[in-house]
Amino acid sequence: MTGVVKKIALWLLAGFIRVATALPLGVAVAVGTLAGAALPTASQAQSVVKGLPDFTELVEQVGPSVVNIRTLEKAKANGPAGPGSDEEMQELFRRFFGVPMPNAPNAPRQAPRGRAQPSDEPAQPRGMGSGFVLSADGYIMTNAHVVEGADEVIVTLTDKREFKAKLIGADKRTDVAVVKIAATGLPAVKVGDVSRLKVGEWVMAIGSPFGLENSVTAGIVSAKQRDTGEYLPFIQTDVAINPGNSGGPLINMRGEVVGINSQIYSRSGGYMGISFAIPMDEAIRVSEQLRQNGRVTRGRIGVQIGEVTKEVAESLGLGASHGALVRSIENGSPADKAGLEPGDIIIRFDGKSIDKAADLPRIVGSTKPGTRSNLTVFRRGANKDMAITVAELEPVKTSKAAAPTEETKPAGTAQSMGLVVADLNEVQKKELKRGGVRVESVADASARAGLREGDVILQIANTEITQLRDFEAAMAKLDKNKPFNVLFRRGEVVQFALVRPGR
Repeated sequence: MTGVVKKIALWLLAGFIRVATALPLGVAVAVGTLAGAALPTASQAQSVVKGLPDFTELVEQVGPSVVNIRTLEKAKANGPAGPGSDEEMQELFRRFFGVPMPNAPNAPRQAPRGRAQPSDEPAQPRGMGSGFVLSADGYIMTNAHVVEGADEVIVTLTDKREFKAKLIGADKRTDVAVVKIAATGLPAVKVGDVSRLKVGEWVMAIGSPFGLENSVTAGIVSAKQRDTGEYLPFIQTDVAINPGNSGGPLINMRGEVVGINSQIYSRSGGYMGISFAIPMDEAIRVSEQLRQNGRVTRGRIGVQIGEVTKEVAESLGLGASHGALVRSIENGSPADKAGLEPGDIIIRFDGKSIDKAADLPRIVGSTKPGTRSNLTVFRRGANKDMAITVAELEPVKTSKAAAPTEETKPAGTAQSMGLVVADLNEVQKKELKRGGVRVESVADASARAGLREGDVILQIANTEITQLRDFEAAMAKLDKNKPFNVLFRRGEVVQFALVRPGR
């Protein structure tokens, strides 16, 4: 019998060592030395996980600052009520608005889809999210999409006290909102320095996924400066985030909030290993404006922009691929008044380098309207400095395209490139505010580059084209064996194409 017991003990110990080999090498060796000894004590077992983070103190420290947010919506006389509409399901894929599961504890009863609700009924549960205490006097930060469209916002603290919150302001562009409850002496979070955040470091989230309050999940920072939004780069993590986590804090190992959990990448509506958080430095800037003015003001200069590809940058003589390509300019906008032209590449704004197109709206947006700023553009092979007065961001205006009403002048042909072009008529010139030639037909290398009939060619190989004569002169100077760039306008948008002869 003693031999049987000894075999079982050795078998168990061998199994323990095999599990340990999946741990870091140093840990596996330490456990392996236990062979032939008694089973490990509690302290020895703890050494197996030594080096892994312990989140218990962080939860105790930050947990009381995290709140649950429920939103209510007054019943509508017409149309479907409650969550479940197609529009909300589409939003779920991107913003995962926190609608509780039907079978979750205390989940609200949902109204039948498509059935009208009497207008005199009390407000119905709309959704659920998270938030955290920004200051001891009752200011709470969350996501704008959590409180959007809500008639009432109910905040529940960890001590189970409930408050009806007042919406101070919400900014859809950054998805940040601030609400206020009538309470004092609240445990406020510590705000961390996002610039110190490193890819690979441990972070933790606290929130109410599926209505399960004060749930803790953890992971690492997967990437920084992830471009998924127009006005801010996100922090990407692998922390498990699900419906209801929206608006909750992302916390570093020092117990500081470095982000607001806002989005996930998902094909199912649930967590798939990728989540995004709003950087706290940007969120604080937005919250300060919301608390002061109830809204956020941003600068604008009135341009539509695009990326500068490596091939286009090389063909223009720009060198490295950087800057923002001006594709169109709004009539009467600051950019129009400053003298910017479609095809310009903005490489600096107010002394800040524009490394990629997404940098420009962020830098301009953070500039106070009315500020006189300087910018540098790359135009036809040379840098040009100019001054511009930033305006306040407003809805983008659309301009009407004028239909040709006059006959065009005789066409010119660049046979080897597959181009047949013609001069613009007076109406087209007035609409474009500049010259150019219209593509009458396209084939061969030009067609492969993406040019189409009806496009208006504005530049060829950094040479401005105002009329047919310019086009023919520019084509005559080209090396027919080398690629060249073409700046053209299609509708309201200007873009570059790289024509590769002989391909």
